[in-house]
Amino acid sequence: MTTLMDAFATNERINQFLLENLDAAAWRAEPPGGKGRTIAAIAAHIHNVRHMWLAVSAKGTKFPDKVHRDKVTIPQARRALAASADAVIRLLESSLTSGRVKNAGMDPVAFFAYALSHEAHHRGQICLLARQVGHPLSKEATFAMWDWKKMALSS
Repeated sequence: MTTLMDAFATNERINQFLLENLDAAAWRAEPPGGKGRTIAAIAAHIHNVRHMWLAVSAKGTKFPDKVHRDKVTIPQARRALAASADAVIRLLESSLTSGRVKNAGMDPVAFFAYALSHEAHHRGQICLLARQVGHPLSKEATFAMWDWKKMALSS
């Protein structure tokens, strides 16, 4: 079942690719109408939700601290996301043995599906918001995020 962990690692490579290809000017740009999260806040949210699950389900293991949505930089967010992805992968690995993700009320496959769906939703928000604030991702980057096979093979 290592494919489950490999798939989460691919999901994280796509997160990293998105932030690599994001125009820095979009990072803290106010959303249209001044309502909603900035891209920085969305990236922080993804990491902080991982942190929440790790704090509940992986007590006693090492995982990164939360990040502050108003202070986090792109490099800090990328490092935090990479570290929390590694911790989630370890959580998935340990949960496969017991068949449950501790204190989550889900089996590892359901937890994986939840986490992947959550992150994909927010990647879509980031792409939309970048376009709305005048800094869209290139067509090449947008299409590349959907090349799961290529992203799975990249290191």
